[in-house]
Amino acid sequence: MATTYILISSVTVGSGGAANIEFTSIPATYTDLLIVLSARSNTTFGADGFAAILEFNGSASNRSSRWIRNYNGTVGSFNTFNGSTNTIFSSLNPSDYTASTFNNNQYYIPNYAGSNNKSVSIDSVTENNSTDIIQTLTAGLWSDSSAITSIKLNPSPASFVQYSTAYLYGISNA
Repeated sequence: MATTYILISSVTVGSGGAANIEFTSIPATYTDLLIVLSARSNTTFGADGFAAILEFNGSASNRSSRWIRNYNGTVGSFNTFNGSTNTIFSSLNPSDYTASTFNNNQYYIPNYAGSNNKSVSIDSVTENNSTDIIQTLTAGLWSDSSAITSIKLNPSPASFVQYSTAYLYGISNA
């Protein structure tokens, strides 16, 4: 079975940063979606500036996730972020981590145009050269049968800094 990745859209954050990154008008012509994000926030780790929260079709509801984190060699499993279980998110390098260092995230969304609930898997890593490394694996679920037509990455309460990039790929299995 051949797999084909087609770039649907890309975003590079410009001067002054961006409150979010959004992909709209996602066509229903692919099997799966893949988002590749290299980003950094403008808020410190202590101010929760280390996460990009996912929203589908403008909805911030019906989301849940379980994530496993390796934080400097200490592993933990969680189902909340900032006290909420209604979220799906990935890690970001906060502003107090090593200067000009961006993190890496991959979001895989199978069967995004189908009529079942939508699952998402996220692989994320951040780095602070002098002290910290965070690796997370997230399994998320959007409990909605609608086809995904838009995706927003929201670094609330922070913003993405200049040169953060996101690429949306459509994946076709033929």
